[in-house]
Amino acid sequence: MARLEMGGAEMASMMEMQPNADSLFELGIVYATGREVEADLVAAHKWFNLAAVGGNPEAAYHRQQIACEMSDTDIAEAQRAAREWLRKH
Repeated sequence: MARLEMGGAEMASMMEMQPNADSLFELGIVYATGREVEADLVAAHKWFNLAAVGGNPEAAYHRQQIACEMSDTDIAEAQRAAREWLRKH
């Protein structure tokens, strides 16, 4: 699968638009791998969760994989962040 190459400003611009499940999945990849931004598993889990809800078939698998490396507190934080994002968008 091709990956998008984007910097922080480009990601912020993308998030101002109504993103689709694939762009949310890509943000999960960016945060999970630390490509273009500092790695952040809480943020990655949030984006994978939103992508899975949006219908991206790979997102749930990746969310599960990083959840194995996260504490219950971090997972709960990611889930809260995903709910908050949905509330605002």
